[in-house]
Amino acid sequence: MPAVDLRSDTVTKPSPAMREAMARADVGDDVYGEDPTVNRLQSRVAELLGKAAALFVPSGVMANQIALAVQTRPGDEVLISRGAHCMWYESGAGPALAGVQFRELGGDDGLYTARDLAAMINPDNSHYPVSALCAVENSHNRGGGRIFPQRSIDEIAEVARKHGLKLHLDGARLWNVHVATATPLAALCAPFDTISVCLSKGLGAPVGSLVAGDAETIARAHRRRKMLGGGMRQAGILAAAGLYALEHQLQRLAEDHANARGFAERIARSPGITVGPVDTNIVIWDLAPEVPLDAATFVKRARDRGLLLNAMGERRVRAVTHLDVSAAEVARGAELALEVLKSA
Repeated sequence: MPAVDLRSDTVTKPSPAMREAMARADVGDDVYGEDPTVNRLQSRVAELLGKAAALFVPSGVMANQIALAVQTRPGDEVLISRGAHCMWYESGAGPALAGVQFRELGGDDGLYTARDLAAMINPDNSHYPVSALCAVENSHNRGGGRIFPQRSIDEIAEVARKHGLKLHLDGARLWNVHVATATPLAALCAPFDTISVCLSKGLGAPVGSLVAGDAETIARAHRRRKMLGGGMRQAGILAAAGLYALEHQLQRLAEDHANARGFAERIARSPGITVGPVDTNIVIWDLAPEVPLDAATFVKRARDRGLLLNAMGERRVRAVTHLDVSAAEVARGAELALEVLKSA
């Protein structure tokens, strides 16, 4: 029986219909701005997010790092939620490529408040780095797919504007937030100067992210993309997958959310597991002190039984639902996780 792969929503594979759309894509040289399918994707995403322009890039890391670089100067400080992807999972790119340093705000759930932000903004003093930008990750990966409350974002934006800070939204899984809250994407993005969104997570495209903002910012982003080696040629083959995903695979994210809740409800039956809140498609749980397994061992024993998971810390485990696992497979995965616990 095939393994139940809940490591990430990045493991999905293009459907035959998506492959057909890719094969039929009109293409041109995107470095010259002549790929019609890339141009269509960029216009569509900019429209959805309520921004003037968007730029197609190979990865979410590149999208985030471009957004940081075009809104800061070397030596500046970026204020960011605790456990944020930009800081934890991008191979040190912020300091190495943009020359910025990070300071984390808030709690382990990835949320912070306007008061948290105001308390951390540096004074105008040559001893301190300039607090130039604050970032929000929505939904928040290490926080367990937590949705950042829009009211809090609006309050954070007010403080940021007062102090002259730019705002960036790491919206790799913003599509999940949109579907879970029924909030228009443009409303979710309105307070931000730049937004990154990913096509290869919940939407199931094989490659690609976009960074969006005003026309001047995206013009600078285009230059930075070239500098980072992200200029692609006949990239419409990839952009077509993103367009297909937006048309056919956006609203079905509600199924992933329901499957995640079902998984969480099943494993929460065990006294050896403490499950965090489930807002979207990510389930994170902690192993109780009396469980004689750490997370890495739990994940290894689960793999031996046909369940693929990720360790997120010494005693923390993560599962992510996605379009390539059915409700029945997710339920089977939960039972396999409970078997690992019982066998310990």
